Amino acid sequence: MSTREFYRGVGRFTNIPRATNLRVVSTESPGARSPLPTLHHDVQFRVRYAETDQMGVVYHTNYLVWCEVGRTDFIRQRGMSYADIERAGIGLAVSEVSARFHAAARYDDMVRVRTTLADVRSRGITFDYLITNADTGDRLVTARTALVSIDKSGRLVALPNEIRRLFDVA
Repeated sequence: MSTREFYRGVGRFTNIPRATNLRVVSTESPGARSPLPTLHHDVQFRVRYAETDQMGVVYHTNYLVWCEVGRTDFIRQRGMSYADIERAGIGLAVSEVSARFHAAARYDDMVRVRTTLADVRSRGITFDYLITNADTGDRLVTARTALVSIDKSGRLVALPNEIRRLFDVA
C-alpha cells in the first residue's frame, strides 16, 4: 500500500485524549491582509509511539486529534478554556472536517500544529490548520474544521458575545 493510499479517509472521534507535552511557539501574526485579520497559534510536540502504526508512520486519524489540540489551545490562549465555554452552557460541535495529507510524520518527529482563525459568524467558527515537521518545515497536513455553537440540548444557538469577543483581534 502506498503512503497516498494509506492517508485516504478521515475517521470520526469521540473521547479524544488531550496531549500533555505541548509548547506554545507564537500567538499572532502582524500585518495580515485578509478581511479577517489573521490570528494563529502554534503548538509543538513529539510524535508518540502510540500514534503510529507498526511501520512507525503516524496513523491518519491522529492528525485530526492534533487539530483539536491546536484548536483548544488556540481558544485557551485567547482567554477561556473549552471547559469554561461548556460550563457557560455552550458547546462547539464540529460540523465539517477536511484534510489533505502531503507527507507522513513518523515516530519521534517533532511536529508543529499552526491553528489559524479563518472565519467567525453568528453561530459558527472555522479554523485552518497547517501541520508541519518542526525540524524540517516539511508540510505534513493541511486541514479545516467548521464548528457550530449549540446549547446543552444540542440545538443550534448564536455564539454569546463573551465567547465571540475571544476571537476579536483588537
